[in-house]
Amino acid sequence: MGLPTDGIAALQAKKRRRSWHLKAICAVTLIWLAGLYLHPPFQKPHPPHHHHHHDHDHGPKRRSPYGKFPKPNDPFHFLPCTDVTVPPALDDRHAQKSWSKLFDPNPKHWSWGNKTEQDADAISKHDPYAGRGIYLCGWLDVPLDYTNASDPRITRLAVTKYQVSGLAPVHGRSKRSAGHKSERTIVVEPGGPGGSGTSLVWRSAEPFTERLSGGTYDVLGWDPRGVNTTLPALSCFPFDADRDHWSLVSGQYREVLGSPRAQLEVADAMNQAIFSACYKTHGDLPRFVSTAFVARDLEEIRKALGEDELTAHMISYGTGIGQTYANMFPSSVGRMILDGTEYVKDHRLLGGFGWTALDNATNAWHDGFLGECINAGPEYCDLAKPINGEVVTLESLESRMEALISSLITRPVVGYTSFSGPSLITYSGLVQAVYGSLYNAFSWPAMATLLYELEAGNATLASTMLERTSWEYDPALPPVPNKKPSTDELTFLVICSDGYDAVLPENGLDWWESLWANMTAKSWVSGNSRFFDVFPCQRFTEYWPTPAEVFRGDLNATLKNPVLLIAETYDPATPLRNGRRLLDEMGSNARLIAHHGYGHSSRDKSDCTDAIARNFILHGELPDEQETACYANEKPYLYGVDKKKGGEKKDPLAIWGEHVEELMFLNPRLL
Repeated sequence: MGLPTDGIAALQAKKRRRSWHLKAICAVTLIWLAGLYLHPPFQKPHPPHHHHHHDHDHGPKRRSPYGKFPKPNDPFHFLPCTDVTVPPALDDRHAQKSWSKLFDPNPKHWSWGNKTEQDADAISKHDPYAGRGIYLCGWLDVPLDYTNASDPRITRLAVTKYQVSGLAPVHGRSKRSAGHKSERTIVVEPGGPGGSGTSLVWRSAEPFTERLSGGTYDVLGWDPRGVNTTLPALSCFPFDADRDHWSLVSGQYREVLGSPRAQLEVADAMNQAIFSACYKTHGDLPRFVSTAFVARDLEEIRKALGEDELTAHMISYGTGIGQTYANMFPSSVGRMILDGTEYVKDHRLLGGFGWTALDNATNAWHDGFLGECINAGPEYCDLAKPINGEVVTLESLESRMEALISSLITRPVVGYTSFSGPSLITYSGLVQAVYGSLYNAFSWPAMATLLYELEAGNATLASTMLERTSWEYDPALPPVPNKKPSTDELTFLVICSDGYDAVLPENGLDWWESLWANMTAKSWVSGNSRFFDVFPCQRFTEYWPTPAEVFRGDLNATLKNPVLLIAETYDPATPLRNGRRLLDEMGSNARLIAHHGYGHSSRDKSDCTDAIARNFILHGELPDEQETACYANEKPYLYGVDKKKGGEKKDPLAIWGEHVEELMFLNPRLL
């Protein structure tokens, strides 16, 4: 099938990074998604937003009609976001002065929110941006080590806020409410570890405030310590190309190996080399990135907001931050939603971050990806098309896909793309792509088409979709001046910090080899990926024996307000049982929505879930029942399709490009 050139261009324009441990053995190996947070939004937390200017004036600066920024006594030092509003360096002795110089007084250059229906009432003569929200960029200094007051070092947290009321002109008529922070601020965190909250705000703040508060409340996100543009940023490679280089010898999946033990030795040596490089580069800084310290940072953010209690929507690993925060600061808990719930106590166990997250992946593949394909039919899912005139059944489709994917164990499929040349579709690469797609059911039509064409002997689409997202470094792109490497290693530094005191087995790699075998036996979809999340912890305490602080308390503190948990029936990463275990421990301090749908966190829209969440955020009201069942509005493959009128089939490359962007917020480690 011919590939639309605009689809290829779109993917080429959206190059993403990917974590070193997930890539395949060969430079052309097609492992899954370029590591999350990857392209301009990750390296540049304040990218040219869709509201950004395209008409910079380079004449003399003039006064802003909205006054000067940052405002006096603003703890976040907020400036209207432009392409240059990145927090000042830690060694800048005049940080506030340097920051203030970045203020651009021309509102045309600022990042404004989308127009709303209320914009029609704006009097453009006096205020052309009336009714428009504004993106504000800032930073907040917090102690690097909360446990040692004599340590003068700091962490400079990068912060981005979407202010729904916009800005009020210094003179002239405007809406009475314009220019002020909202009554509550919804603080968001996308997960990871390693996910960028500033990037999440750029992409999703407007939908977040509309969904949860009817556009009433501001949305604020931050880059947790070590991540992205928060300082110091923890990357252990000087350039992303170096990480790509070493990824060639690590991350192969167990099923393709003649000697899993030999590969385990290689991966272990690589982990040791990376942590050694981290130590040489950053010294003791990895001692201060545990979830407990991130929770303390969150409390400082609440204080800086000037709000008596925290309002938040935390996703995936963000729910681990939320659980820790709630039990460290119970009197600060306001209206908190924990969506895609982990059970944070699991992370104290050796390998727990990996092996406690395997429950649902295979079911999501069987019941969801394959089963809903059959239900949708051949018009909407290519894999449901009849074979030799025979109607496709779930059993026959599962058998076919098992045969197709397993065939790659003995020999990869040869491919080619015009932008990268020769290519291979490997077992490791394809399985990683399948696992990533289970996070986001909106990607399933594209993945189904990929598998359908690959089964028919056409590797073009698979090569294009997978190869474009394999590496962090892209030689086809012009070099970016002073580009900083991605902060991929932060993921493992957090995971290993939180479980640092789990007793390592005396038999060393024998135990890890057994764990690897058990995890892949439990789930061929996610076992390898999840194993590589935790295996680096074999080496962590050689360099940082004791993190500054970890939280080891129970999760049943009496809270100022109960929290709302959302757990999904087919979530491939945070199984529903996690939410129920957490609910059992929290008791009357929590309520749970059992969200019946597909994908990671409540991506599968449900009016029921949204109504409960909005009522909670706006009014603090929750169901009386401990658990409430809600069901997704639509089924996969049929999102937004009116079957009576017939739906136009989207280009799989366009779907895949959107999926790449979504995955950076659903699971940074898969990118």
